[in-house]
Amino acid sequence: MNPFLFASARDAATPRLVADCLEQIGRIPAEANLGFVYATDSLADDFAALHDQLAAAAPQVHWVGTVGMGICAGASEIYDQPALCLLIGNFPADSFRIVPSFGGEQVDSAQEVAVWREQQDYCFALLHGDPGNPATPSLLGQLAQSATSGFLNGGLSSSNGPTPQLADDVVQGGLSGVLFNQQVRVLTDHSQGCSPIGPPHEITDAQRNVAITLDRRPALEVMRSDIGEVLARDLRKIAGYVFAALPITGSDTGDYLVRNLVGVDAERGLIAVGDLLEGQQRMMFCRRDGNSAREDLQRMLERLRKRVADKTIRGGVYISCLGRGRYQFGENSEELELIERTLGEFPLVGFFANGEIYNGRLYGYTGVLTLFL
Repeated sequence: MNPFLFASARDAATPRLVADCLEQIGRIPAEANLGFVYATDSLADDFAALHDQLAAAAPQVHWVGTVGMGICAGASEIYDQPALCLLIGNFPADSFRIVPSFGGEQVDSAQEVAVWREQQDYCFALLHGDPGNPATPSLLGQLAQSATSGFLNGGLSSSNGPTPQLADDVVQGGLSGVLFNQQVRVLTDHSQGCSPIGPPHEITDAQRNVAITLDRRPALEVMRSDIGEVLARDLRKIAGYVFAALPITGSDTGDYLVRNLVGVDAERGLIAVGDLLEGQQRMMFCRRDGNSAREDLQRMLERLRKRVADKTIRGGVYISCLGRGRYQFGENSEELELIERTLGEFPLVGFFANGEIYNGRLYGYTGVLTLFL
């Protein structure tokens, strides 16, 4: 099967960006029926007009996408300027369904999508979410539980203003995107931007997002012991470097969710983190730095390279955390260049997200790569 159609443009007004991308692509075949659209957030107010222009040029194509404070276009990361990228593929007509806005504005067609999903033995989803909706984790849980087998990937929009999504129309507020059934061959994996410091600890007492005791010891005492004497001398200096990590129960890969440390109480030995701890079984600590992120990304890409083997990558979508990219890998698109060096050149789009979705869970400081074969 042929590679997907790909184009990107930057540093122009929205109509010109769309026109430039369409000109790069040329004639869009009649069998092309699904397109991914990612734009920098300066185009957020123009999303309806952007969609109208795309729909007029290719009325047979269903469009999904969102905005980010940076976008991924091939091996280039684009920030701080108007930019747009498109990826258009052809899929069997009965192999996918658009998710209009689960938990958001459009609810009339949600039942239709649910019925279609229940009819499939397996579904893979690429979803875009509203970072301002506190119900997003529970919405992901509802979607994950609504079928016997499935895998949900995606990311939360990032923007200095509005966070529109495309799902055959401009939507917002919930989760939108596309579901695929088993006819679509997909490989996916994720890379954590952190590495563990010390072992997992049992959460023996917690209230909401505050860890009181770990292993029946004051939580702050346990953290000080794990991070070492040098860092423990001045806890103000660990912000952005040391994080809480919540191991995923049942994971056979040692997977964990990274959460910010939002405060400590030195007198009472408490730690507050950016997630609910009630009901969690374990917690550990991890560090975030460029070397750890590179090493883990390379490991993830090597795993995918072996799984791809001699098959052709038709196209890919990469959703990376806002805290990665230029902040962890450098200013020269090094994160995306590492993908290309390891897997070869293929049409790739994506964006830098305000939270990443992998296997139905909301992550942070993570890169999620989806490959279509």
